[in-house]
Amino acid sequence: MAERERFEIKRVELLLPFLNVKKPIDGNVPKFLHGSSYSQFLERQAFAGIIPCEGFGACWPRDSHHVTIDVRMNRVSNFRAAFSLFVLSLTGLIVLLREHRPSFLRPDLHSNAYVSTASGVVSVVDLVKNATVARVSVGPDVGELRAHPSEDEIWGVSPGGGSAWVLRAATNQIVARIPLGGAPYTIDFSSDAKLAYTTASSANAVVSIDCASKQIVKRANTGSQPLLARITPDGKSLLVVNHRDGTLGIHDAKTLAQRSTVPVIPNPDDVAVLPDSSVAYVMSRSEKRISVVDLKRGALLANLELAGKPSQMILKPDGGELFVLSPESHGLQAINTWTHEVGDYIVLGSAPTRAALLGDSGTLYISDAAAGTIAPLDIVSRKLSRPVPAGQSPGAMSFDPGEKPRLLLVVSEASGDLSVVRISSDRTTALLTMIPVGDHPREIAVKLF
Repeated sequence: MAERERFEIKRVELLLPFLNVKKPIDGNVPKFLHGSSYSQFLERQAFAGIIPCEGFGACWPRDSHHVTIDVRMNRVSNFRAAFSLFVLSLTGLIVLLREHRPSFLRPDLHSNAYVSTASGVVSVVDLVKNATVARVSVGPDVGELRAHPSEDEIWGVSPGGGSAWVLRAATNQIVARIPLGGAPYTIDFSSDAKLAYTTASSANAVVSIDCASKQIVKRANTGSQPLLARITPDGKSLLVVNHRDGTLGIHDAKTLAQRSTVPVIPNPDDVAVLPDSSVAYVMSRSEKRISVVDLKRGALLANLELAGKPSQMILKPDGGELFVLSPESHGLQAINTWTHEVGDYIVLGSAPTRAALLGDSGTLYISDAAAGTIAPLDIVSRKLSRPVPAGQSPGAMSFDPGEKPRLLLVVSEASGDLSVVRISSDRTTALLTMIPVGDHPREIAVKLF
């Protein structure tokens, strides 16, 4: 048997040390080899540098210090190892491409972020190059800016300049400036994207602008100091928040004629509307209350008490809950929109200020201005995941402009950067880079074109 096993082993050359090995008393396989073949034992001996001799063990050959022994290599195992390495490498490449998807866009496609600064400049950030590629002066200052839903344009307003402006994404040039007659702060689009709406706060007026001609087509009077104009989801009504009056004006979206005025909390400055356009929630950053307005009847339903002064309202896509952030109370309150009752309170951190909800994923990303972090919150389980750094005083946020966002873009107000944070379906996050955009950046819009 020993002779037969000797010839089963092939083509391995080894230089062996001298070993004094006794022959076995009989030709039986030692007891500790029971359960495995003698051939396998010999292969293990050969790989360990030991040559099998006539007996059990190893010996020094009489005629040479170099001995060629035969080893039956396990080529199947080597193939499996190589194939496994290939699969792992391919999987890693796929993950890398998905996580950094904007860096692999086709040549004729562009993914940009537009960040406003306190100096009246909009910084254009190429999300493929991860660099600021242009700085466009739009006025003395910048209010809200938004991407046009169907055109390759960025629209914004300049309160100090009393005008709206339009930036063409392909050239990074201002193609229109539209005088409004006084201090606009926000801008919104009609449901068909043919009209833009804004207010002239110092003139107590609301205006509609034709997006094709860039001309004002309608103007109407409002209450005192209108800060914000928002179109309802059904496209039929335009809601105007009158800051000094403490009222919500309900206007016809086509004619701008005022249908009704509803008294709300003092100094209102934001509004959120249910998807069916039936109810609006009005908040003030100086009040610990939120007003609930019936838009069909034009009536105040309730003023709900909050734990602290709010900074932002975020509505679930199905309209079932309204989440109200409050830096003062260090957390978030959930309002049941069916019963108009204040529900769960969730502690989030030092100063949760701004948030962005990722579609129907159920993940709310929250910036903490004091801690300098971003943290994802599961709005179903109310579980807060591990926060990640996002510069100094993170504020406004937006997702990259793809169908399935992989990046969260965070404006870091104190450090003057745009923080790029990788996000994933399991709510893990990681800071990828920080891009300088200018002093005191404020708002952000994104565009894929």
